[in-house]
Amino acid sequence: MLAPAVKNVEKVWPAVAEVVFVPHTDQDYQQLVQVLDGLVDEVGEDETHPLASLMEVIGTLIERYEDEHVPELTDE
Repeated sequence: MLAPAVKNVEKVWPAVAEVVFVPHTDQDYQQLVQVLDGLVDEVGEDETHPLASLMEVIGTLIERYEDEHVPELTDE
């Protein structure tokens, strides 16, 4: 049985899933980067902004994708 909070999320998830998802392709990654750019413009460094935690989640998803798919630059 789902918790009441999760049941509430289920109602809005189709809209949220357009913004919050695990990127599996470069296109997904680019879409999340655009979302993060917009969030940075809106939230800035205001940790009390209602979207601050969303910005953190999107940043984490992007970082995970980069760790797995973007080669590190090396000094030679």
